[in-house]
Amino acid sequence: MDRLFKLQFLGPLALFAATLCAELAARALQYAPSSEFLWFVNLKMFGIFQRSYATLSYFVPIEGFQFFGLALPIFMLACFGLLTKSRLPFTVATHLSVVYVGFLVVSWRAGATTVEQASLGIAAVPSGTGLYVMATISGACLLSFAITHLLYFKAVGEEIRALVRRLRATASASNECC
Repeated sequence: MDRLFKLQFLGPLALFAATLCAELAARALQYAPSSEFLWFVNLKMFGIFQRSYATLSYFVPIEGFQFFGLALPIFMLACFGLLTKSRLPFTVATHLSVVYVGFLVVSWRAGATTVEQASLGIAAVPSGTGLYVMATISGACLLSFAITHLLYFKAVGEEIRALVRRLRATASASNECC
């Protein structure tokens, strides 16, 4: 149980690390705009964060908001849950990380080029290192999300078993009295 509880931390940690790396890559590019490596990292690896920044800036035009306003508070909430061994902060952090990943995917899909498929529907076909970064973040967040739900189902099952035991004990005690 303790390992599963700590494994919930993986999703918010992956989201925090990826957002921090994207923010650092963007800042480094400001200081070395002629670096091909930084352009590659910024555009290819963390292009998802540029697209989501463009989408998010319509609503919140604050520089660095993805990191300071979204990823950092989610990570801090997960850290608080880990330190206090409390389920509620972990639950909120894992749910918010999945929501943020969903936003990243939607903004990625909105900015991606489209390809006509056999079904005649339009679908975004991402590729390259950005896909791997997004898959890693999504996988870690969805795993944390699933573990959170597994632990809650386990806790609810224990509560129901305890309630049934108390009801049976009360029923057998009342049958012995009469």
